[in-house]
Amino acid sequence: MSEIKVNSIKGVGASAAAITVNNSDGTCTANITNRSNRNIIINGAMQVAQRGTSFTATGNEYTVDRFSHHTGSGFNFDTTTTQSSDAPNGFAKAIKITPDSVVTPSATQNGLFAYSIEGQDVQQLAYGTSSPQKITLSFYAKSASQNNNHQYTIQIRKVDTAGNIKHVLQPFTVTSSYQRFTFTFDGDTASDIVDGTGLGVELDFILVAGSSDLESATSTWATSSGFRGVTGQSNFMDNTSNEFYLTGVQLEVGSVATDFEHRSFGQELALCQRYYYQIAPAVAESLIGTTVNPDASADLCTIRFPVEMRNEPTLVVSNFSNAFRLYASAGTRNPSTFILNTGVGSTKSVQISVSGGTSGAVGFLRVYNPDSGVYATVAVTAEL
Repeated sequence: MSEIKVNSIKGVGASAAAITVNNSDGTCTANITNRSNRNIIINGAMQVAQRGTSFTATGNEYTVDRFSHHTGSGFNFDTTTTQSSDAPNGFAKAIKITPDSVVTPSATQNGLFAYSIEGQDVQQLAYGTSSPQKITLSFYAKSASQNNNHQYTIQIRKVDTAGNIKHVLQPFTVTSSYQRFTFTFDGDTASDIVDGTGLGVELDFILVAGSSDLESATSTWATSSGFRGVTGQSNFMDNTSNEFYLTGVQLEVGSVATDFEHRSFGQELALCQRYYYQIAPAVAESLIGTTVNPDASADLCTIRFPVEMRNEPTLVVSNFSNAFRLYASAGTRNPSTFILNTGVGSTKSVQISVSGGTSGAVGFLRVYNPDSGVYATVAVTAEL
C-alpha cells in the first residue's frame, strides 16, 4: 500500500498551513477559519432595510438596519442614502451615499457612517488581559468617477469599564471600481471593553473630517478624543456627484480576513430586530394588534416581539394624523394619539394604550388609509 508522508498541507499562496501533522503521534491539527458566527457585524451585506430603502439624512439617524448617519460639531452632513443593487460579485445589495450639497467642514467638524456593537458581544477579545485577540475588518467599497482616489478613514473606538475611549485609525482610498479592503488591528493589553448591553465598540467610516480632527494612522489602541480622520483625508462633500458605496462589512477575531459570512435573510432580520422592530409597515390595513378595554379608561394593545430586544424599547410612530383605526365590539373610532404604557413593557413585549373606549370591549388596532395618502408606520427601537 502506498503512503504519502507530509508535515503539513498548505494552499498555494497561503501564509499558514491548513492542516499540521504532529510527527510524534500522527495526530493532525486543522486551521479552520471559515467557521460560522464569526462576523460580529449584523447586516453587513446591507440586505435588511426595515425603515425603508431611501433616506435623506441631516443629523444622527439610522438608514438600513444597524448602520447610522452621524454628523459632528454642527456640520451640514446632508446626504441621501439608498439601498442599491449596484454591488460586487456575490452580493445583492450595497448602500450608496451621495452629498445633497457642497460643504467645507470647519476645523472641528466631521461626517461619518457608524455601526455600534454591544459590549457583551466582544468579550471574547479578552482586552485588558495579557493575551488579547487581534481583530480583522474587511469590507467592499467604491466611489463615483468624481471622487475617484478620495481618501477616507476607518476608525474603531472602544469603551472600557472606567468609561475611557480608545481608538485605532487607518486610511483607505476608494476608486470607481469595487475593492475589498482588509485591516488587522492588535489587541489591547492595557484596558478592557465594558461588558453589558451598552456600547462597547463602534466602527466608523469617516467621510469628512476637519483639519483639527486629523491624526496619524495607528493599528495600536490610543486615547481617543472624538471622531478622527487620518492626515490626507478627503472631503466627501466637495461635489454633489460624489458617491460612496459600501457592503460586505465583516469584523472578526484573528488576523485573517476570511470570506464574507453570508447568513440567510431570516437570520439577519432576526438579529436586526433586537434593535429595531417594525410592528406595522406603511401598508393599508396593516395590523398592529388586538385590544381589550378593562375599565373604560383605555383600550390596551399588547405586542410581543419576535426576539428579545436589547433593552426596553421606545415607540416610534410616523404620519400619525388620521392614520389609525380601532375596531372594537363597542364601535369604531380613529385614535388621535396612543402611548406606550411605562412600567408595563419589557425587552419581550410592550403595551400600547389608546385612551377612552368602553369597558369590556375587545377589538383590534390597525393602520388606516389617511386623507393624505401617506400611510403610518409603527415601530419600537432599542438602538445603541
